Amino acid sequence: MVIGRTKELEQLRQFVASDRPELIAVYGRRRVGKTYMISETFSDALAFDMTGVLGGTLKTELSAWDRAMRRSGYNKTEKATNWFDAFAALEDLMETKFRPHERHILFIDELPCLDTPKSEFLPAFDHFWNSWASRRSGLKLIVCGSAASWIVTNLINSHGGLHNRITHEMHIRPFTLSETEKYLKSQGFSWSRLMIAQTYMVFGGIPYYLSLLSKSESLSQNIDRLFFQDGELADEYERLYRSLFKNANIYMNVIKALANAKSGLTRQELQKKLKLGDGGNLTAVLKNLEYSDFISCSFVRKKKEISRSGIYRLVDFFTQFYYSFGVKAVSDRHFWSKNLNTPIVNTWQGLAFERLCLAHVEQIKSALGLASIYAEHYSWRSLDGETGAQIDMIVDRADGIVNLCEIKFSTTPYHLNKVEYMKILTRQSVFQSETNIGKGVQITMISPIGVLAGQYASEISSVVTLAELYC
Repeated sequence: MVIGRTKELEQLRQFVASDRPELIAVYGRRRVGKTYMISETFSDALAFDMTGVLGGTLKTELSAWDRAMRRSGYNKTEKATNWFDAFAALEDLMETKFRPHERHILFIDELPCLDTPKSEFLPAFDHFWNSWASRRSGLKLIVCGSAASWIVTNLINSHGGLHNRITHEMHIRPFTLSETEKYLKSQGFSWSRLMIAQTYMVFGGIPYYLSLLSKSESLSQNIDRLFFQDGELADEYERLYRSLFKNANIYMNVIKALANAKSGLTRQELQKKLKLGDGGNLTAVLKNLEYSDFISCSFVRKKKEISRSGIYRLVDFFTQFYYSFGVKAVSDRHFWSKNLNTPIVNTWQGLAFERLCLAHVEQIKSALGLASIYAEHYSWRSLDGETGAQIDMIVDRADGIVNLCEIKFSTTPYHLNKVEYMKILTRQSVFQSETNIGKGVQITMISPIGVLAGQYASEISSVVTLAELYC
C-alpha cells in the first residue's frame, strides 16, 4: 500500500491511461520512495522491469539488463554486448507482447547508472525511443533515477535527440508532515503530533528513514540506535552523497558550508568561503543539489524588488542532523537520550523547526486564510551588517499586507517576553525602512503549541500552530 502521494499517483495513472506513447521521467532524492511508488502501483502490469546497478561497469549493467529481459520472457541465447543491441533485443521482446488497444508499461529504475563512461548509452536510448518506442501508442516507458541532475540534464532539458521527447516529468519530494503522520499510523505508531514533528526534524519526510523506526522504542531510543549505536544511519551520510555525485567532495564541501551557516549563504558568500572562482562549476553543483532536494534557494527582498540571486539553505533534515551531531566524536551509545533539554539540543531544535516551517509554506499560507489570495514568500536580510537583522519567512500578499513570520520552537505555549518583543519590533522597523515596501506589515508567530497569553502576545496579529501544519 502506498501512503500519501495522492496527487502523484493520480497523475501517473492518467499518463499510463493515455492513447499515445509516453516517456515519463521520475526523479527525486535517494530514499524518497520513487521505486516503491511505481512498482507497487503497477506491480502486475509491467511488461519489462529492470534496475541499474549503482557504481556498475558496462559489463555489469548489461548483465543486469539481460537478467531482466529473461525474467520478462526473452529466450534468445545471444547476450547484448552494447546498448544498441540491448535495446534492439527489447524491441524484439516487446513485439511478441504487443496486443492492439492494450497498455504496455516498461520501467527502467536507476536509469543514470546505465550511462557508464564510453558506453554510448544515451545515443542508444535516443535511437530506441525515436525510431521505435515513440511509434507505439500503447507503450508507456517510465524511467526513474536518484541522480536527479542526470535526469534533468540528459532527458528533461536535453539539447540532443531527446529534446522535447519527455512527455511528463515527476519530481517526487519528501513526505509532508501530514503524509509522515499517515505513514507512522499505518505502521502502528501512536505518537503525538509534537513527537511526529520532532521525528520529522531529524529524519525529514524520507520514507526509508521512517521505516527504520521501531514503535517499541521512544523517539530518543530510536535516534540513539540509528545514529550512535552503529545503526543503519551511522554511515548513511557518506553513502548518500558518494552514490549520487561523481565528484562528491565539492558537493559535500558546499553542504558543510551551508550546514554551518544558520542563516544561509548567498552564492557570492559560498564562493568566498569555499575559495572558488566565479565559474560555472559552482552553479552546476548548486543546481544539482536543488534537484535532489538537499538545498533550496530563497528569493530575497531588497528595496522595491525581489532579488533572484537568493539565499541558499540546507533543507535536508537528515544531513543537518548529521552535521549537528553525527560528525562529533561521540562515544556514548545513549548520547541523545542523555542530552535532551541541553543547550546544544535546544539550539538545534529551534533551527530544525524553522526548517520544518519553511518546508510547509503552503500550509502556513492556508492557516493565514490566503487560499484565494495570491501571495509570494521570500526571505530578507538587512543590508546593514551591524544590525544582523534577518527574517527567514515573509509572506507578501496581493491584498496589500505583508506577514513577517517569527518562528519559535517550544513544547509549551511560547512565552513572548519584552526582550524578544523589542527584537521583533526592531526587525520590523529595519525591514520597512530598507525595503520601503509600502504595505501594511503584520507580525505572525509560528510555534507548535501557540503563544502564551500576555501583554506582548496581544500585539501579535496572528498565530500559526503545529496542528495547522498538518493540513
